[in-house]
Amino acid sequence: MKGQYLPASTLSGLLDAWADGTGPAYRLLAERLRLLIADGRIMPGSRLPSERELTDALGVSRTTVASAYRELRDSGYLQSRRGSGSVTALPTRVEPELGRHHAPGIDTDGLYDFTCAAPSAVPGISTAVASAAADLPVHLATPGYHPQGLPELRAEIAAAYEERGLPTTADQIIITGGALAATSIAVRAITQIGDRVLTESPTHPNSVDAIRRSGCRVVAVPMSPGGWDLPLLEATIRQTAPRAAWMVVDFQNPTGWSMSAADRQRLAVAFARARTTAIVDETLFELSLDGQEMPPPFASYDPVGVITVGSVSKSFWGGLRIGWMRVPEPLIARVLDAKASMDLGAPVLDQLVVAELLRQRSTILPERRADIALRRDALAAALTTYLPSWRFQVPAGGLSLWCELPEPVGSSLVGVAQRNGVLLVSGSRFSPDGGLESFTRLPFTLDADALHDGVRHLAAAYASLTTPTPVRRTAAMIA
Repeated sequence: MKGQYLPASTLSGLLDAWADGTGPAYRLLAERLRLLIADGRIMPGSRLPSERELTDALGVSRTTVASAYRELRDSGYLQSRRGSGSVTALPTRVEPELGRHHAPGIDTDGLYDFTCAAPSAVPGISTAVASAAADLPVHLATPGYHPQGLPELRAEIAAAYEERGLPTTADQIIITGGALAATSIAVRAITQIGDRVLTESPTHPNSVDAIRRSGCRVVAVPMSPGGWDLPLLEATIRQTAPRAAWMVVDFQNPTGWSMSAADRQRLAVAFARARTTAIVDETLFELSLDGQEMPPPFASYDPVGVITVGSVSKSFWGGLRIGWMRVPEPLIARVLDAKASMDLGAPVLDQLVVAELLRQRSTILPERRADIALRRDALAAALTTYLPSWRFQVPAGGLSLWCELPEPVGSSLVGVAQRNGVLLVSGSRFSPDGGLESFTRLPFTLDADALHDGVRHLAAAYASLTTPTPVRRTAAMIA
């Protein structure tokens, strides 16, 4: 219903038993409308009925509706536009005073930072750097530009796909400056301005921003409480015929869910039928925390129709800005052409470091996984202790918990939490279409003590935000 008029009869049905409660009728009405807008059941940009129309539909006084609308305007959920009446909106997000582009761990010293779902470096980085530095002189006699990436690094990545049962040659690997750069390049290579690109909701916001900056239209498909809604995905693919899809099927960010092998095969068939190129981000693939066997790569089910994106930012260290794409052979030239307009190659030294780390991954990654699993369990325990009303599922991998709050106060909580020393990102930031105000993402990348103390401070902030103002109980009356 985004951007459309919402008839009074329809809105009356959505409001349901809005008057069940205590306090002034206009506040009860305003609170129910705010909940519908925050949860996405009334989309931002929808035009509400006039005060007179809603008054007649609800059988209340004009003052009740006018006061409710005024409350919503004051809190940012309603805007008055000339010629359009009252239009729903979401409040302007409260950003940390540090700004959206702060450096986690440096600019945030002294704060509990839950905005960054990336851990510190694995042990052994310095040794790998020293080894790479010893190999660097061979490359100093060259200009240093490697548009496709160093052959030795591409060979290591191709071998890793082979080990997972996905035949891959080094020529199919293209090195990029991180996973986000790989996503941007892939979208640019296979789409044109105005094309539709399907994504999940919630999902990684920076990648959605990159898709939109390429001139594409994002088609977001809501995830169900337990994962992907395959019938809804298939229906959306049939109805919208997206040119591309961007998906995270291994410990999805922010939910932590993983797609089963059967669902991967089913979805790959749907994409192939629609001639939709899937761009599948596997950045979190290596972070399986419970020793489970991982499903085959998504590209196994359609090797010529899937571009796979990878990175070492989560598994080894984000300071190594190295990502890659596994590209079907028919698309290699197109992807390289698109890449040439964005960068001429990733840093040689970083590529040498990553090649060394990949050679040692069988000894480095088990320790990494064990450490992250301890942090995950520490965060879950702290939430159970201090915020027992918050609901979440403990994921089998990844780096974050996706928490559902009892009230849609995610954006408001961001500002209040910061005053208590905690940096957060509202769940609405992970929604391509708005809403999800009842959710927030909590990474488990701080150490266990910091996670415990951070949640304790967060609980204090949440309590101050949600403690109701005492009201006198009176007989239910609508004036």
